[in-house]
Amino acid sequence: MKHVTFHLDFVSPYAYLAFERLPQALEGLSYSVDYRPVLFAGFLKAHGQLGPAEIAGKRDWTYRQVLWLGRTQGIPIEMPAAHPFNPLALLRLALACGEQGSINRYVAETVFRHVWRGGADAADPQRLDALAQLLKPARDPGGADVKGELKANTDAAIAAGAFGVPTLAVDDKLFWGFDSLPMLRAYLEGDSWFGSPQWNGVGQIPAAVARVTKS
Repeated sequence: MKHVTFHLDFVSPYAYLAFERLPQALEGLSYSVDYRPVLFAGFLKAHGQLGPAEIAGKRDWTYRQVLWLGRTQGIPIEMPAAHPFNPLALLRLALACGEQGSINRYVAETVFRHVWRGGADAADPQRLDALAQLLKPARDPGGADVKGELKANTDAAIAAGAFGVPTLAVDDKLFWGFDSLPMLRAYLEGDSWFGSPQWNGVGQIPAAVARVTKS
């Protein structure tokens, strides 16, 4: 049985869509899943990138696309009242309900749906209090151990090669994004393509030009 590590940040609509679709995408296969909250902003900082919501035209397209994907895939989704928002409180709350950097599917589902269903403010203090009362975390979300777990999860994912969310890791393979779920299924089914030069050789392709940024 293969083990899947699902790196997620609740701020990402693609992580929400992938989370909701995962059971159907992998139906009939034998696998286990480890849900690990990470800080997407930490990925962006490590790789010197802007998030999709920080680029004006890409922001609008991203929101339209995820709403369309939800519509066509039958996944309920509404944009929260404000986006992007600071997800730290949600990430720490979720981790406070788990242990050793992992959370169960119920906790992940509850927090994801807090953000992506209903169209309310995901970071509203009263809603966060209500969410905490519902989840009843065993630990203090503001505790040093919880904060340390979030940092450790983020650092470990970056070290493994993750650059965005959702990233689903199996063995030494990383699958990024909602649209990678069919690839993930094929790998779990033992498709030999994942041992071919088409998978393994792309890292050897030289870059013919590099963009120079001015300081």
